[in-house]
Amino acid sequence: MKEHIKNFLNEEQDPKAIEKITSKLSDLLMKNEEVGYIGVQKKPAITVFPDSIVLTNKRIIMCKPKNLGLSMDFTDYPWSLISGAFVKENILGSEFSFTTNTDITVSIDYIPKTQARKIYTFAKEQLELLKEGPAVAATPAQPVFEEPAPVAQPEPEPVAAVAEEPQPVEEEIEEMETEEVNDFAEIMPAAPPAPVYTEAPAPAPQAPAAKEGLAALSKEELFDKLQNYKKLLDNGLILQGEYDAFKKEILAYL
Repeated sequence: MKEHIKNFLNEEQDPKAIEKITSKLSDLLMKNEEVGYIGVQKKPAITVFPDSIVLTNKRIIMCKPKNLGLSMDFTDYPWSLISGAFVKENILGSEFSFTTNTDITVSIDYIPKTQARKIYTFAKEQLELLKEGPAVAATPAQPVFEEPAPVAQPEPEPVAAVAEEPQPVEEEIEEMETEEVNDFAEIMPAAPPAPVYTEAPAPAPQAPAAKEGLAALSKEELFDKLQNYKKLLDNGLILQGEYDAFKKEILAYL
């Protein structure tokens, strides 16, 4: 994994942020799960604890440090739940976002443009692989029955007048054997087609609940949720009236 991290450091990733994330990912990765790319925020102002995004061959993991970097929140989204990926390049960095099958939009801003493009490319590749689905099992080879070729009859050589004419008994026996072989090949039933076995697609994991009780969230989590609604309003995904209703509901718990 160390060699893989060096590639990330060549694209403006914060080395301390990468080191902290990878140390925690060792306990979070599932069997046969591999990290494909890691993107790190780079805001104009000095950010000691930037947010990060990790893309693996199984999911997207959003990493948000808290408590002055002593702890970190991880939120993952399996590829089977993601319906689309988008990137928006701004003057100061880019914004990468994706939508889920439950109409939830998740985004991370102030990503360097090179990182944002590679994140977008990796996400599109994973979504294309998901559309292709499981490969169909290979069909076993069918036995081939070939009709035996008729036995060639040698042409009789001319015989002198004094020689006795050959008896036709052997030729008749050979012709009968040839006809029996041909008839046997014609009455043999054709081999039935081999069955094709297809692998059943894995059941899609159930989508997480779209909304959680606001009473169970901390003030920091409520503030993050309010910021997410503001981003949805700025991107034109919700109306002003909807944002005001969400804001009023969240402020009641702050």
